[in-house]
Amino acid sequence: MSETYDPESLNELLPIYYRRLFPYEPYCKWLGAGNTDKTFLARREFSFTLQDDIYLRYLSFANHEELQKEMIRRIPHKIDIGAVYNARPSDHKKITNFQPQEKELVFDIDMTDYDDIRTCCEGASICNKCWQFMTVALKILDRALREDFGFKHLLWVYSGRRGIHCWVSDPAARKLGQSGRSAVAEYLQVIRGGDSKVKKVTLQTGLHPSISKSLEVIKESFTRLCLHDQDILGDSTRWNKVLALIPDDELREELAENMSKRKNSTERWNMMNDHITSFLARRNNKPYPKTTKNILHEIMLQFAYPRLDIAVSKGLNHLLKSPFCVHPKTGRVCIPIDPAKAETFDPALVPTITQLTSEIDKFAQEEKEKTVSKDYKKTSLREPVKIFEEFLSKLGETWRGKLIETSDSQMNF
Repeated sequence: MSETYDPESLNELLPIYYRRLFPYEPYCKWLGAGNTDKTFLARREFSFTLQDDIYLRYLSFANHEELQKEMIRRIPHKIDIGAVYNARPSDHKKITNFQPQEKELVFDIDMTDYDDIRTCCEGASICNKCWQFMTVALKILDRALREDFGFKHLLWVYSGRRGIHCWVSDPAARKLGQSGRSAVAEYLQVIRGGDSKVKKVTLQTGLHPSISKSLEVIKESFTRLCLHDQDILGDSTRWNKVLALIPDDELREELAENMSKRKNSTERWNMMNDHITSFLARRNNKPYPKTTKNILHEIMLQFAYPRLDIAVSKGLNHLLKSPFCVHPKTGRVCIPIDPAKAETFDPALVPTITQLTSEIDKFAQEEKEKTVSKDYKKTSLREPVKIFEEFLSKLGETWRGKLIETSDSQMNF
């Protein structure tokens, strides 16, 4: 269990974390595309947010030693990663046509975007009940990105506070331009419209295969997540919010009359299912029904489908918080998540910087005879780094292919 974290201790603990625990070598191997191009990492943009919100952008580093030295010197409270440019970002003022060339395809899902539907928490607060929204989002997007687009190398990361990020690191994903990124993001965006729009999901008569597969994931969790934990039909205020998604006035009024006759959200949902089926059968001859047979699917998607900030995904020059940095408010490390174990991931158990630095001291006292090559292996950071290294191992196959390709072209020359 994480030890109590005091934000006032961050400046004292970060130097220890950056000196002894941050996994610089695998981290730079990832961001440098396995060193297949000696200039790749040096052309990658980093930004640091220092104490008192001092923001430094267009930073660049030739290797992991250079990055480590600067992080220990600057002690950034936040680290963001950007694109790979056509020149070193630190030289951007000297370059006439400074342009981003490639970057991982990224996705950002934040719990605050669920505030209009979650009933247990709001704002920055999260609990095990609403965290299941993140679990469902991860499972839906992971499937879609792998099966619908053929991507293989997805790094899922806990944001350190209330959300998750995905870094699609396939070479084909990195090389996508703005239009390609926009096309992927728009394809995955099912929930449309801001706070002023009540009904955010409208389906065509025939369900797209990707929507059907997303609904399969949602149906596995809907009863527990939406009907039990979030209790979306628990009282008149909540069920009126659901009924507002039904366009047909007559159907909506009939359902409202029957709600109070049922005991709980599950019974009310089952009643809705039966009543809507019966209603649509009665209205079968009406040529243009306001409410279609997809209405229950639309409600399920509005309450459980991933809520994407697609501006993050579309922009090639958009920066995103780095894996393994420490969230200054919670003290928790932004650790990789194994998508195969998403169901068991608990953000409350993610190690804090306080816990990790304490574990180093404890290891020194209790395991004096044991030799361990890396300090992070003495702490709870061991498993998250292992997940990251396994991800890199699989991604390394694409780098080896690139090295062979480069070698062959040089021989042919």
